[in-house]
Amino acid sequence: MQWQKLKPPEPDDPICCCECDLYQYGCCCDCEDLDEAFNRWLKDKPSKSTFQSPVFGAMADNLEISLIPALLMLPLLLKVAALHYLLGITVLTALPGLVLWYYYATHRKKRRTLFFLTLALYSLAYMYYLFITEILPRGDVSQLQVCTVTSGMIFTIVSLIHTKKGPGFVTAALHDSHSHSQEDKKESTQVNNGSIQSPASPSGTPAELQTPKEGLGAKWSRCPLCKIMRPPRAGHCRTCGSCVQRLDHHCIWINSCVGQANHRSFLLTLSVFVLTSLYGISLVLCSLCPRQYLMTALFYCPGVYTQSSTALCFTCAWYSSIVAGGLLYLLVTQVLNISFNVTEREAQLALRNKTGQSRLWGLVVDTGEYSRGFYQNWVEFLTMTDASASSRSSLTDLV
Repeated sequence: MQWQKLKPPEPDDPICCCECDLYQYGCCCDCEDLDEAFNRWLKDKPSKSTFQSPVFGAMADNLEISLIPALLMLPLLLKVAALHYLLGITVLTALPGLVLWYYYATHRKKRRTLFFLTLALYSLAYMYYLFITEILPRGDVSQLQVCTVTSGMIFTIVSLIHTKKGPGFVTAALHDSHSHSQEDKKESTQVNNGSIQSPASPSGTPAELQTPKEGLGAKWSRCPLCKIMRPPRAGHCRTCGSCVQRLDHHCIWINSCVGQANHRSFLLTLSVFVLTSLYGISLVLCSLCPRQYLMTALFYCPGVYTQSSTALCFTCAWYSSIVAGGLLYLLVTQVLNISFNVTEREAQLALRNKTGQSRLWGLVVDTGEYSRGFYQNWVEFLTMTDASASSRSSLTDLV
């Protein structure tokens, strides 16, 4: 039926054959397009792609020329919003809808895209440019404050690069190494039982045979798409086309999955970006509205629209506040999920299967499966490492 095409994908559901990246003609996510491509294949017609060389094709896919209009329109819209406060309210309210409309119009059929990552980095650079060229010459910001904002930006970019190194993909070698380690443990246990009596726990069970709470029933499963064995809490990402260890979610803003290997750096990137943004916004408002309280300056700043430069900076402060507010909400949900030892993927599965409980006004879903208390949950999060036996992603795969 027609409504089934609009149904959002659910975790680990089998995908249609037209979503497979290995099929050279089925590059679209609509089965009608696949039928057309299959008819061309039967008639022995070449593909519609204008790039015959795979090198030029890869360069065209990575350049994403359709991003240029969006990057040019953003400063123009902000300047239009700075003409009057009513225009500012209208443009800033419609801006998220315009961005989503342009994304679906130009990037709907792409799996991985640099649209949101490029837009975020461009916005960050543009805000910093206005801060240096418009706010700093006013003389209200000290050198130490400028160094703090600059250090926050650099730290955000460095942390983002570290996050982009890879989420920890599941490979076939990971299960082989796990099997070998289990066999080694069994052999060492048999040797110890044959020579030295194992110390018994208060319940009478040998200490070697006891398993933690999360290990009970935690078995490796076979991915129906990758056809490889994956550890508990791993999940398959349709966008990346691979299974990820302790998959949390696929973040469109960094064009990468968030998993066991980069979850800590992702949280660090969010924290540094939000703190830097809030600090920069406070400096801008204190410079533009020195007689107003910081909490009220964003809503009432008389005389700010008398000059085009101050009006543009005030509008950009509102724009940055909207972005920082959205990321602050994401940061809060991430902290709550870590406190309950649940990933975003597990929360969605629990809501779908009605096996979890919503807590804190729906900000977090408590599954109760892996939680061992607030302190132990954070210790596990801060000490988890990438268990993948494969080599890590190189720095050339930052996009």
